[in-house]
Amino acid sequence: MSVAKKLQNKGINPFIETRNLNRFVEDDKNIYEMLNVISKRSNQIGQALKEELHRKLKDFTPTSDSLDEISEDLDTIEISRYYEKIPHATLISVHEFLNNEIYYRNPNTEKEEEL
Repeated sequence: MSVAKKLQNKGINPFIETRNLNRFVEDDKNIYEMLNVISKRSNQIGQALKEELHRKLKDFTPTSDSLDEISEDLDTIEISRYYEKIPHATLISVHEFLNNEIYYRNPNTEKEEEL
């Protein structure tokens, strides 16, 4: 299953909405660590979606540079519209964080606990 299909099946609202900051830092979590986790996950999701989109659009690239042969390709437009409807990677990573779907660990705190 493609990355885009997995993300669309989560039912995430594609619109930005106000969030309660206290919900992010429950259990005495560090807010800066939380933001770092969300941003790194967002980058992972964005990169995966970008690679998938380029892989799909690569099939439709013209082999010649002739202007006569270039026309609007309805398949390309349909694929692009599909990816435009997917929520932004940041919204997806926030949703995953709030639903405890992201596994993360801090090696610095693990070293401190060992000492």
